[in-house]
Amino acid sequence: MRHDFLICLFLIFATIAVFGQVHNYDFVNFDDPGYIIDNQHVSGGLTTENILWSFTAIEESNWHPLTWLSHMLDCEVYGVKPGPHHLTNVILHVANTVMLFLILKQMTGAIWRSAFVASLFAFHPLHVESVAWLAERKDVLSTFFWMLTMWAYVIYAKNRRLSLYFPALISFALGLMAKPMLVTLPFVLLLLDLWPLGRIQIVQSNVAKKQKSRKSPKITNRSSIALRLIWEKIPFFVLAAASSIVTFIIQQKGGAIADSDLLPIKLRITNALVVYVLYIQKMIWPVDLAVFYPRPETWPIWQVASSGLVLISISALVVWMVRRYPYLTVGWLWYIGTLVPVIGIVQVGRQAMADRYTYVPLIGLFILITWWIVDIGSRWRHQKFILGLSAAIVISALMMGTWFQLRYWENSITLYRHTLNVTINNYLAHYNLGVALKDQGKIGEAMAHYSEAVRIKPNYIEAHNNLGIALLNQRRIKDAIDHFSRVIHINPNNAEVHNNLGLALQNQGQIEEAMTHYSEALRIKPDLAQPHYNIANLLVRQGQIDKAIEHFFEAVRIKPDMTAAHYNLGVLLLRQGKSREGMGYLHAALRLKPDWPLALNKLAWIMSTHEDPKFRNGVEAVRVAQKACEKTDYKNPVFLETLAAAYAETGRFDNALQTAQQALEVAATLGQREVIERVKYQMDLYKNGRPFREQ
Repeated sequence: MRHDFLICLFLIFATIAVFGQVHNYDFVNFDDPGYIIDNQHVSGGLTTENILWSFTAIEESNWHPLTWLSHMLDCEVYGVKPGPHHLTNVILHVANTVMLFLILKQMTGAIWRSAFVASLFAFHPLHVESVAWLAERKDVLSTFFWMLTMWAYVIYAKNRRLSLYFPALISFALGLMAKPMLVTLPFVLLLLDLWPLGRIQIVQSNVAKKQKSRKSPKITNRSSIALRLIWEKIPFFVLAAASSIVTFIIQQKGGAIADSDLLPIKLRITNALVVYVLYIQKMIWPVDLAVFYPRPETWPIWQVASSGLVLISISALVVWMVRRYPYLTVGWLWYIGTLVPVIGIVQVGRQAMADRYTYVPLIGLFILITWWIVDIGSRWRHQKFILGLSAAIVISALMMGTWFQLRYWENSITLYRHTLNVTINNYLAHYNLGVALKDQGKIGEAMAHYSEAVRIKPNYIEAHNNLGIALLNQRRIKDAIDHFSRVIHINPNNAEVHNNLGLALQNQGQIEEAMTHYSEALRIKPDLAQPHYNIANLLVRQGQIDKAIEHFFEAVRIKPDMTAAHYNLGVLLLRQGKSREGMGYLHAALRLKPDWPLALNKLAWIMSTHEDPKFRNGVEAVRVAQKACEKTDYKNPVFLETLAAAYAETGRFDNALQTAQQALEVAATLGQREVIERVKYQMDLYKNGRPFREQ
């Protein structure tokens, strides 16, 4: 027990020491926004509404309510701050590591071999992605329940009490609710029955053979035992089947599953053969790891053939040696079997392979290698010293490799620059790097990466769209329209791009065409806020105020944080004489964007000049108007006009005249005659000690 305790301490503190650096890391823009940052249900924390949502949501093409709840809990406790969220992943990884050690030790009694397997699991660089990537919380969380299920099952298998069966089944169900990849766990439990639990006897003993020759009724029939063990796991298989069906339906509905016309089954099979071997190579030599590996159009025939030969040879060898070394069969089938859901036969996503998919499967290879090396080394002189020294070197090397691999996950920029350095034709890395650079205001660099993404993958919708938006912002309208039109040609049902194309056409003065695309966007996706907002603005220009207000209402209903819609709605309602409602929407806009000069100025103007005294507040108007002027360096004549009116409302007419004069000078410089005439009229009032009232 003392050794167990010390090993657990080492695993805990060493894992934290290696992975703890992630508490300083940021979110990355690959899936993290959808899972946390931009997901209002998650960032809103554990409310009744959000909890109910987690059990009905099919976002990110998955049904995994426990994963959503874990993210919500982090947001409830820590807010939307990446550091503590990262530490939750680390804690789960530590828990998985310790449980793996204790389970293996309990099953086999081999303390040091179990400790080495757990160390390989804890420190292997291939597992960095599952821990450092917040959107992959589902990996570490589902594996936590995988370990609990195995632990409960081992206890049940040794005690054979029905009351101990249900904790394993419940843990399995919870694991499926964190990530459906656990569907292979029932098969792993059958493997454990073979070895190390020994519930399936491969070789009959001499006693059993004599009993068989005498036709004794006590003969143990291996086939009946195997059938009984399979029957015992029927509830597990039922849950796994249900989870598989639900996942397939959701992923197909969400468009995550590749169409067989676009990705033929032949390419899927060849990719699977090659990737099985590539994962082994990366396990042995974990270099050039990337967040995304582009899927090639085809693999070289020699690589497919050699990969198939390797897999067949190893499979035949471990089956042939099953009687003498059953752990070889168990470890190999664990690896092969647990990768089946993500090996690409049913292709989900655009990657050829992914480091995160190895989080559980590599345990099988770790077991196979560890037990085999110890067995073949049993005849060595100084076996303990050689194996101990070798283990220390391997673990140290892995810890160092993981430490450096983790550093690439510090933020989106470092992650994608590294990915581009270790892969070729990586359109997704170019695109995501472009997004990250755009968020830093480096538009030129961003556009270069969008263009490279489009060069590599000409039908890349997201890159065309972002490139079009950047061109639109640069007033290169024709080029923007070209990129948006390409997307519509590729996918006529892309609502967001219809909206963007409408905006580009509107900038060209093609109002009817713009309205057509806005309307098409809403037909495709009625709950999209931006087309409502754009239609409302066009209706305002056409004088259709009532219809415009309806669309602004829809925009803020669908997207409550749409600041501009709140502001415009407030202005229109004020124009209709609905002052209380209008000021309410202005205040809402300022809650969302407290330093927005336009909204500050409008609110200050109402509080300074409204004909109804219950809406006026001169002191507050001065404060708000001063803030608007400060934000624009006192260079906006309209804002200065408002500040002058606010001073007049408080009776500070000298300040009002001085500020109004400043507004005149700025307006004259800018050639704003209308403002000049308006301010001159107001100055006459201030000279006579009268504030301005808007009729």
